[in-house]
Amino acid sequence: MKLKKSLFSMLAMLCVAPAFAGWQYDGYYVDDGYQDNDGTRFVIGGYGGISFVNAKIKNEMGSVQADYFMQNDTDVVISGTAYDSLNPAQQAEYTYVGVGDISELPVAENLSKVTFTAGAYVGFTLPYHPNWRLQAGFDHISEINYDRIPLFEGDISLTSGMAAHVYSSGVKSTLTTDVISVMGVYDFFEGSEKPLNTLVPYIGFGAGYAMSKTTVKLTDIFGDLSQDSDLNNYGTLENGVLIFDNPSDANKYPASNNIALLGMLGASYGINKYAFLDFGARLMYVPKTTWAIANSDGSQHRNWFGAENMFYTSLAVGVRFEF
Repeated sequence: MKLKKSLFSMLAMLCVAPAFAGWQYDGYYVDDGYQDNDGTRFVIGGYGGISFVNAKIKNEMGSVQADYFMQNDTDVVISGTAYDSLNPAQQAEYTYVGVGDISELPVAENLSKVTFTAGAYVGFTLPYHPNWRLQAGFDHISEINYDRIPLFEGDISLTSGMAAHVYSSGVKSTLTTDVISVMGVYDFFEGSEKPLNTLVPYIGFGAGYAMSKTTVKLTDIFGDLSQDSDLNNYGTLENGVLIFDNPSDANKYPASNNIALLGMLGASYGINKYAFLDFGARLMYVPKTTWAIANSDGSQHRNWFGAENMFYTSLAVGVRFEF
């Protein structure tokens, strides 16, 4: 949080300083009495709207070994923990088919959610180039949930040489993303001032720093995770089933930070020379975000799954002031 505030303050100061220069020096007179003004204006604005979040989810748990049994004359496969919970008569219906690595399993469903987004920015129009705006901004994409039972599902190779279709674990998770960015925006108009009472199209592009907070509640609903001794650091065995720790404090989970690329397209409507309504679409790309499980006190972490090629597509309305 301190890093976020410091970066935002620094970027704001960089934008405000040239703007004050434009306020203090209205221009100068040349010999024929014409007053020259470089057109620099201070810009401040904000927006709110909805955001469509899409990403490919991938298994990142690392190697986890489990025993599997197959029901005779069927293709039903259960884990060793599930097999141990059966009575002798039920166990007689199953045959041991070997060890498999759960990290081979794909994620059952990719991420596709709708949430709310909001942002604010400060900046200035470039001297002698009033079509161009340089802006420093802060974007917040509100919390989304990714809940799946099973989390992983698919075929894995077993030590017997067979391939088995298995299910593994269930998860409840959250993701919240904040982005600090710098963008260049081009307004399509002719002349030295934006026209009023008409739509002025714009396009923008930029880059930033994405800070993602995640939480994970993991359950071993299929019993395959309970056989891995390394996972005992993240929970407690009860009757042979691993009950995972689920810390209530989100700060016990590691942050997932990455670069972000941003683009936007829209139009503004000038109410007067200082105030503009803004209607637009924003696209943000984050290469990777990771969810990790944690032990009860947050001192140990292990990556569990991740989102690759995450796109946030936002439709928003806002207001902008230029002085």
